[in-house]
Amino acid sequence: MNVKEPAYAFRKELDEVHKPHRCDPALKPNNNETCVDGSWCIALPENAEPLLEYAAADLQDYFRVSMELDLPLRKAAAENCIVLDMNPQSGRKARAFEFTVTEKLIRITGSGPAGAAQGVYFLEDQMNLREAPFLERGSQWHEPLFSPRMIHSGWGLDQFPDSHLNAIAHSGFDSVLIFVKGPNLTTHGPMDFNDLIARCAKFGLEVYFYSYLPSFKHPDEPDAEAFFDRNFGEVFRQSPKAKGLILVGESCCFPSRDERTTGRERPSNIGDKSRSNAVSTDQDFSVTVDHRQSPGFFPCRDYPQWLNAVKKAVRKYAPEADIVFWTYNWGKAPEDARLELIGNLPQDVTLQATFEMFERFDKYPNHHAVQPDYSITFPGPGSYFRSEAQAAKKRGLKLYSMTNTAGRTWDFGVVPYIPTPYQWFKRFRAMKAAHDDWGLSGIMDSHHYGWFPSEISECARWFFRDPEAEPETVLKKIAERDFGPDAAAEALEGWRLWSEAIDSYTPGFDDQAGPLRVGPAYPLIFHPILYPYSTQNLTYPTTPQSAAGARWIHAFYQPEQIPGMSHCGLRIPEDVKIMTHALDIWEKGTVIMRRMLEKVPESKRRNAEKIIGVGDFCGHAIRTMVHVKRWWLLNKKLEIESDSARANALLDEMLELIEVETANVKAAIPLTEADSRLGWEPSMDYVGGTWHLNWKLYLLNNLKEYTIPAYRETLN
Repeated sequence: MNVKEPAYAFRKELDEVHKPHRCDPALKPNNNETCVDGSWCIALPENAEPLLEYAAADLQDYFRVSMELDLPLRKAAAENCIVLDMNPQSGRKARAFEFTVTEKLIRITGSGPAGAAQGVYFLEDQMNLREAPFLERGSQWHEPLFSPRMIHSGWGLDQFPDSHLNAIAHSGFDSVLIFVKGPNLTTHGPMDFNDLIARCAKFGLEVYFYSYLPSFKHPDEPDAEAFFDRNFGEVFRQSPKAKGLILVGESCCFPSRDERTTGRERPSNIGDKSRSNAVSTDQDFSVTVDHRQSPGFFPCRDYPQWLNAVKKAVRKYAPEADIVFWTYNWGKAPEDARLELIGNLPQDVTLQATFEMFERFDKYPNHHAVQPDYSITFPGPGSYFRSEAQAAKKRGLKLYSMTNTAGRTWDFGVVPYIPTPYQWFKRFRAMKAAHDDWGLSGIMDSHHYGWFPSEISECARWFFRDPEAEPETVLKKIAERDFGPDAAAEALEGWRLWSEAIDSYTPGFDDQAGPLRVGPAYPLIFHPILYPYSTQNLTYPTTPQSAAGARWIHAFYQPEQIPGMSHCGLRIPEDVKIMTHALDIWEKGTVIMRRMLEKVPESKRRNAEKIIGVGDFCGHAIRTMVHVKRWWLLNKKLEIESDSARANALLDEMLELIEVETANVKAAIPLTEADSRLGWEPSMDYVGGTWHLNWKLYLLNNLKEYTIPAYRETLN
C-alpha cells in the first residue's frame, strides 16, 4: 500500500455519496428485471415540496455519476419514467414508501416527502449492489423498523456540512445529535442551531440536543423554576423546532436528596474540589471518601421530580419535544432500585437503555467478566436492558436503546467501523426481537465517535426496514460488488473469522480506556518509580483540535474492577490466554483477506485495501492489548522480586516484549499512512495515527536503551 493520505482526507470519501462508475457494462438484465437506459426520465408532480425536488435532483445526479446516464427531469409521467410522488393518506409511518417496478414505469410513492426520498435512496442501493441500472419487477411497501435513528457526526465533533447531512440521510439515519451547553453553543463552540435544523430539514432529518446544560438544582429549591427555564427552557425558546432532548445521568447530575447517594456532583473519593479545605472545618469524613455514588450515577428516587422540572421548562416552548431519559450510568445498580425509578417516571417521556452493557459472564473456565462500555464483543441484549425494556412495556413508556449499530463501539477507539459483520447481525436480530417483544422503537446508532459508511451500516440500512432483508444475503452482494465475484467468498470467510474472534473475549473497562482506545500507539510504562526515568504520570499527547484532550485515555495501564468481575490477579493472566487465542483467529482472517487482494480487479483494489486495512489495524490493536497485559504482569512480578537473578530474567522478558511490540507498531504505520481515518476519532482528533505510532516507538526505545539498563544497576 503505497498511497499516503494527508490528515482529514477521509472527509472527501465520507462526502462522496454517489460513487463514480458503479455500472458494469458487461452485465445484462435478467428476464424479470427492468433496465433503465438513456431513454428514461424522472418525473415529479407540479408544486412538489422542496425535499421531493431535492430527491429528484439527487436521483438525477446518481444516474449521471454512478450509472453514467443523463436522465432529464419532467413534470409529467410518461413511458420509461421514474415517478416520484406522495400519498399522505396511506396510513403508513413517516418515511415509508411504496416501490413499484413495471417494464416501462418505476413509481416511488412516499407517505411524505421524507418517505419518497428514502424510496429514491432504496433505488440507488439496489442498483449499487447490482452494479447496473437494473431493478427487479414487483411492488412493495417499506417502512422504517426504528425511528428515530440518531447519529453523531462522523465528519467532526458537532460538525454537519450539507455534504455530511446528505450522507447521513442516504445511510438510513433520520436524526442528528449535537452536544448542547447552552443556546447556540456546543462542546465544539458556537453554532447556529436554527440553521442546522433548517439545513437538516432539507434532507428529511431531525435534530436532537444531547444535554450538557447546567443541571445541578433540586426542583424543591425556591429558585428552581427560574433555573430550569433559564438553562433548559431558553434553549428551546430559541430553537423550538428541535426534535428532542437527551438526558443522561453523568451529564445531568442534580443534588438528589436520596440518602443512597452523596448528593454531590461527583464521588468525593475521586475529587470534590469544593471540599478541599474540609480537613480543618468539617467532621463529616464522607467528604473525602464515600462508598455511595453521586446522583448522576444512581437511580435516585427524586429523579422523576427533576425530570418533570426539565420537561415543564422545555415544553413551555416546544410542546412536542421528545424528552429522552437514558439510564446508562446506573445499569450496574440494584435491579429493584432501577425498576422503582422506571415505575415512577412521567408517562410522557421516553426511556433509553443501553443494549449490552454490564452483563456478567460465567462462560470462561477460570474467571468471571463483566461487559464494559459500548462493545460488540457481546451482541446483547444484556439483563440490564431486558429488565428495563420489560418495565417500560409494562408502564407503556416509549422505549429507545443505544445500540451503536452505525458500526462503531469502544472496542477499537480510532477505527471508522468494526469489521465483524456476523457479530453485528446477531445484534440486529436481537434488536428486532426487542422491537417485537418489548416495543423498542428508536435507537441511538452511535455516540460521539460518529460513523463511517461500511458493510455494517449498509447491512443495517437493509435490515432496519420492514420487511427486512436478510443481512447475510446483502453482505454477499456487498462482497461481490466491493471485491469482485472471484474474491467474494474469501472476503466473507475473512469477515467470518474476524467476527468469530471478537465473539471470543470480553475486554475490560481498563482496555477500553487504554490500548483499545488508541490502538497500537498505546504506551508501555515502567512501573517501578525510578528517577529520572519515571513516566507513571504521563499525559497522553493530543492535538489542539481535540475537544476531549487526554482525559479519556489512561496512559498508565491499571486494571479497573467492578463488582462481578474476578480479581485482577486472576483476570489478567486469563485475559492473556483468551485474547491471544482471539488474536490468532483474527490474524487468520487478515491473512485470507490479504491473499484475496490478488483476485480483486484493479478498479476495486484501492477501496479493498482500505477495507482490509481497517481489519488489519484492529488486529494490531488486539496484539497491543495482549502485550500491555503481559507487560503489567511482568512489572508486578518485578516490583516484589527479591532475587536479583530472577529480577534480571524478568527484565530480559521485558526486552523481548519491547521487541515484538516495536515490530507490531512498525507494521501499523503503513496502514495509518494509507488511511487518514485510522487513528482519528471526532472528539479526540488524532490520537492513534502515524505521529503517535512514531512517538510510541520513541518511548519503546527509551525503555530499551535507558530505563531498563538503569534499573539493572539497582539489582547489582
